[in-house]
Amino acid sequence: MHQGRVVYGAIEEVVFGHPAAGAIVAQMDRLGARRAFLMVSGTLNRQTNEIAKIRDALGPRCAGLFDAMPAHTPREAVIAATNAARDAGADLIVTVGGGSITDGAKAVQLCLANGIDTIDGINRIRVHKGVAPEMTAPTVRQISVPTTIAGGEFSSIAGVTDRSTHVKQMLRHPLAVPRATILDPAITVHTPQWLFLSTGIRAIDHCVEAICSHETHPYADAQSVKGLAMLADALPRVKADPADLDARMDAQIGTWLSMGALAAGVPMGASHGIGYVLGAAFDVPHGYTSCIMLPAVMRWNASANAERQMIVAAAMGFPGHDAADVLDAFIRALGMPRSLTEMRISPEHFDAIAEQAMRTNWIPRNPRKIETAAQVREILALAA
Repeated sequence: MHQGRVVYGAIEEVVFGHPAAGAIVAQMDRLGARRAFLMVSGTLNRQTNEIAKIRDALGPRCAGLFDAMPAHTPREAVIAATNAARDAGADLIVTVGGGSITDGAKAVQLCLANGIDTIDGINRIRVHKGVAPEMTAPTVRQISVPTTIAGGEFSSIAGVTDRSTHVKQMLRHPLAVPRATILDPAITVHTPQWLFLSTGIRAIDHCVEAICSHETHPYADAQSVKGLAMLADALPRVKADPADLDARMDAQIGTWLSMGALAAGVPMGASHGIGYVLGAAFDVPHGYTSCIMLPAVMRWNASANAERQMIVAAAMGFPGHDAADVLDAFIRALGMPRSLTEMRISPEHFDAIAEQAMRTNWIPRNPRKIETAAQVREILALAA
């Protein structure tokens, strides 16, 4: 008998297929917001007219702009953005960019609500041993226009990197999720192809680890299997023709679906757990961690969830095939990296990675039980 609990999060609307500038104005009207603080991609701001179009559409309702969020959302940039948003008197944060900017704004919301204005102050709101501390709920909320497809705009979790320890730490609050997400495929054409495609593999990782979890259920499966099928179809089309907006829209909707299981309480596994460490400690891009680790994790897990892995292969169009092989071939065909060696990570680093991974939230939920760091090293060896 299935048992579980599905919590419908605080996201209110998803708008898809409409130009971003007009959709942002419509959301501000809906929310009664008057002072939007823009947190945006520096590249989009400096090298395209996309941010200018949004600023022009907002007019005097644009209260300020921050375009200096590095990859992996370091604490220093979170505090700089928090202080700028506070000084601007923002009543809404609008993000236009990738996952690091989206996560940065989630963190800014929590910092604003809890009076945090120093790097060390973030310790008061970060998750400790899987538990989020008591904190004041954010009142200055966020709407998101994502330019990559890792899916963080559908999550109430933010990953923020402590550069002093090279560890990515989790912040979590139900109201940290954006109130609305706007999926505009046209604004993603400026995203470097390696980044769009690799974050698409991150979305596939969400689907695959959810499908393969022992804690999944039919509600989650419905979204994960459909999301995986859409992503498996759309990403090669984007690679073949970067101007194909229909393919980009399908990839964005597949990403939206990929986050359904996580929001419905289905945990991720070792690919996500190890990926957290690779990003923070070795500066491996978010999407690349999934490109490298997911097939290896599938091979290591196969003895524990072979039946579920068959669903993955079928959803990707290869019924009866080995899921790890299907994923490996798919990722290679997109031109993505497939080994730790390509990221300059060698076996001498495996002990430290394994020890850190054991402390993440996802390793304990992996479908094949991981009880020791030595088992994480086995997975790393498969990805070497």
